[in-house]
Amino acid sequence: MSRVTGLIREIVMARLFGAGLVNDAFMLGFRIPNLTRDLFAEGALSSAFVPIFTEYLTTRGRKEAAALSNLVSTAIIILVGIVCGLGMVFAPALVDLLAPGFHHIPGKFELAVKMTQIMFPFLLLVALAAQAMGVLNACGIFGVPALASTMFNIGSVAVGLLLGFWAGPHIGLAPIEGMGYGVVLGGALQLVWQLPSLYRSGFRFRPAFDWADAGLRRIITLMGPAILGNAAVQINLVVNTNLAASLVDPVRGADGPVSWLGYAFRFMQLPLGLFGVAMATATLPSISRSAAEGNFNEFRQTLSRSLATVFLLTVPSSVGLVVLGQSIIGAIYQGGRFELYDTRQTADALSYFAIGLLGYAGVKLLTPAFYALNDALTPMLISLASVLINYEVATTLTGRFGFGQSGLALSTAAVALFSFVVQFTILRAKLAGIYGRALVASLWKVTVAAVAMGVLVSGVNALVLGRFGMTRAAFLAVLALAIPSGILVFYAVAKRLAIPELEPAVRALAAPVAGRLRRGRDTIH
Repeated sequence: MSRVTGLIREIVMARLFGAGLVNDAFMLGFRIPNLTRDLFAEGALSSAFVPIFTEYLTTRGRKEAAALSNLVSTAIIILVGIVCGLGMVFAPALVDLLAPGFHHIPGKFELAVKMTQIMFPFLLLVALAAQAMGVLNACGIFGVPALASTMFNIGSVAVGLLLGFWAGPHIGLAPIEGMGYGVVLGGALQLVWQLPSLYRSGFRFRPAFDWADAGLRRIITLMGPAILGNAAVQINLVVNTNLAASLVDPVRGADGPVSWLGYAFRFMQLPLGLFGVAMATATLPSISRSAAEGNFNEFRQTLSRSLATVFLLTVPSSVGLVVLGQSIIGAIYQGGRFELYDTRQTADALSYFAIGLLGYAGVKLLTPAFYALNDALTPMLISLASVLINYEVATTLTGRFGFGQSGLALSTAAVALFSFVVQFTILRAKLAGIYGRALVASLWKVTVAAVAMGVLVSGVNALVLGRFGMTRAAFLAVLALAIPSGILVFYAVAKRLAIPELEPAVRALAAPVAGRLRRGRDTIH
């Protein structure tokens, strides 16, 4: 649900602001606090906090776990609050670092600075929301925290439209500025949404200061290498954003590449969130308990099943995004200020991002597994190595081969696949196996089924667009025909190949629909 509402938020932005100066500035302003969010809040903090908190909850009881949670919350308010203040003060330097090319367009640099200053407090709110999510997940509560991001998306769009387009003209606020304030208030809603569940679970925030506490120090110690590891990811993003801001498109000039890359990457978050992040969120508390209890056979089994399911879901998604990228982007974004040319450029970037979908999702699953084993050093070293790979691939593809934003997307995919393969190899050795042969066999079968699906949907795509042209109606027709038929072909081939994860995945995906149908019948009767 959160990814769907996030997509709706992106559609609203595309229709209202297109892919030009204003949206480039907004995306950069939103990306800067997101860099630090990924670095601290939803990266190192979550990965370090959840295993330690789960250990306290499992072995010491709820009272000591609640005390640890209060210590962490207080530390977040102090430290992340300082980061937010510094970020707002030094916003011009941050924008200059990420997008020096913005200086060449009158007003673009100044707008990006203003948007950064408006949205930086979002970091503190989302850090507290991420901690709340970790507490609830460790307590076996998944529904409420899973909907927290949905609350952010709904709140940010509703408040942004209200401030930017209704109240803005009366208070001197530009529409894009209203959307920026909407992001901040949406972040507040994401946190507030989870508070009642925290209270019912026995966790009420009370300021607590004890920097010498053993649990807090363990979390901070585990966060150190995790921050360095995540910093490598953020360095890659800084490099790619810097290169994107310096690209000159033959049709649009300097306006557009940042937005095209951003729209494509944000769309990638839909399958990544549905499959990779969701699996990692559900798996981490389980493997953390297994590690805390010393039950490594259960650890291996849980991790192997999760990886096999990720393969089953991400490989066909990658093929679908590569083949149907233009139709998907055209059907969803095209209209208003978002033109056919924007559709083509965004779809090109999306198709290259999609190559690395398995890698993105796999790393989301494997990195916390290392943290659950109290090993933050290995993911850190792999991430640091990825910096060199990303820089070489990105600069080569954009500079020597002129790939534009698509080259940046391909470099990101290459780094994701590299990180996944290396992490898997090392973790397999550390655990004395993760049922590797079975996973390779499953991946091979899934790939065969996905290729069969890709051949069919490619033919449907070419036939419809060749007959009706590059219109939004034609794009919608492609999706209406290709997606159901592609799913049927994939399912038939996968069943024929006896992929063991197929039926459990189908049951899991069908369960919410079946539940709604049962409730509907009960209501009628």
